[in-house]
Amino acid sequence: MELKNHTYISEFLLLGVSQDARWQPILFGLFLAMYLITVLGNLLIILAAISDPRLHTPMYFFLSNLSLVDVCFTSTTVPKMLVNIQTHSQAITYEGCIMQIYFFILFGVLDNFLLTVMAYDRFVAICHPLHYTVVMNPRLCGLLLLGSWITSALNSLLQSLMVLRLSFCTDLEIPHFFCELNQVVQLACSDTMPNNLVMFFAAGFLFCGPLAGILYSYCKIGSSIRKISSVQGKYKAFSTCASHLSVVSLFYGTCLGVYFSSSATQNSHSSATASVMYSVVTPMLNPFIYSLRNKDLMGALRKLFRGNP
Repeated sequence: MELKNHTYISEFLLLGVSQDARWQPILFGLFLAMYLITVLGNLLIILAAISDPRLHTPMYFFLSNLSLVDVCFTSTTVPKMLVNIQTHSQAITYEGCIMQIYFFILFGVLDNFLLTVMAYDRFVAICHPLHYTVVMNPRLCGLLLLGSWITSALNSLLQSLMVLRLSFCTDLEIPHFFCELNQVVQLACSDTMPNNLVMFFAAGFLFCGPLAGILYSYCKIGSSIRKISSVQGKYKAFSTCASHLSVVSLFYGTCLGVYFSSSATQNSHSSATASVMYSVVTPMLNPFIYSLRNKDLMGALRKLFRGNP
């Protein structure tokens, strides 16, 4: 049977995490709760960092930006999923799908870069404490943030434009709860080799590169901590980067878990379920991880709730 090739299509179908009708109310409540917790938790981090002068430091500057990106990252996919469940529809317009691909990649790569920049911040703070304020000056922090935004935006624009060149057949079902780039490319009837090459090099440069930078920073941090003579000094130094290390482990661990699980199995729905970990669960847990045992941040949040100046 010959498939018709469409150079223009009106919509895709998002199959979601599960197609079982009995699970839809449960999934709606679960994802709505996680989304509200994510938005509220990250907005509180941002407000605390802005309102308390003690938190006007590079570490909290990057943390507040990470919280903002996490809110945007989750807002790219979850609201559309909730609307589809509520309206009993699986449709997403072609334009909406392209926009979702653009913003998902934009904020996902930004998350990656901000975690790398925060690792560098901890590296300077622990390995070169006397030069910290000189090295991590406002100008450098602004340039690091601007560079992260520009690189992420250019990459997501390139990936989206590469999808626009594709033509699609009659099979327009995406076995995912959002327009995941690789799943969309696999539906194309036209040559996808250029898309696969761009995705491969982007993954190497924008995922493996920052991960290597984070690992290098923490190797240096670990070496510096070992040289500290007192146990209390070692504990204090480690506690300043423990939260960030936990978030890095969670983010990269879930991303690698999704990659290896999708490589090991051909079940796309299993991959969609696994991707919930890095796209929804990780942004939700980040505020709790950074607030845990952080006296300055908890103090700022208490002042925020009490309305103290």
